[in-house]
Amino acid sequence: MFYEPAKRNHGLPHDPFKGIVAPRPIGWIGSYAEDGTANLAPYSFFNAIGSAPPLVCFASEGYKDSVANIDKTGAFSCNLVSYDLKDQMNKSSASVPHSVNEFDLAGLREEKCRLVNAPYVGEAPVVMECVHLETKQMKDRHGIQTPSTVVFGEVVGIYIDDSMLRNGILDARRLRPVARMGYREYSVADTPFEMMRPDG
Repeated sequence: MFYEPAKRNHGLPHDPFKGIVAPRPIGWIGSYAEDGTANLAPYSFFNAIGSAPPLVCFASEGYKDSVANIDKTGAFSCNLVSYDLKDQMNKSSASVPHSVNEFDLAGLREEKCRLVNAPYVGEAPVVMECVHLETKQMKDRHGIQTPSTVVFGEVVGIYIDDSMLRNGILDARRLRPVARMGYREYSVADTPFEMMRPDG
């Protein structure tokens, strides 16, 4: 089949685009509102985009609380969703009033980052503390503003649970990170394999 996304002429019950780019890592974003209320929300349009310095970004379809908080406070955390935290991650995705603390809603331990003004998930095996670099409202090829807002951050601190390391390497078999496959499907990465890059 072939279709043009702008025309939505795929003829399928659901838009297949969200299932094409998969698996997608989940950025479980922690932030504070100006009044100190903690916010926690998962974003599956999330990734690392550089390593020197380490950079991350996530996209929100709409100007949601996470984006508003980060724009005002200049900081956020990215909490890795391990398989044993999948249900809490899902609970934190609920559409609730701004005043609701999703850490409490999901039954998670709210901790304060060491280097930035943001909360993080105390149970998370890996946490990245981030300084906000830029928020960009995306436009389409015609210059028309879209609902997608992308937040860029620089990672200034990283916490790794020592039990997730094996021979000095972050072990995916222990970590079991959860990723979004599209629609309502998720996957877990727990069967890594190695390939050596060809010489030259």
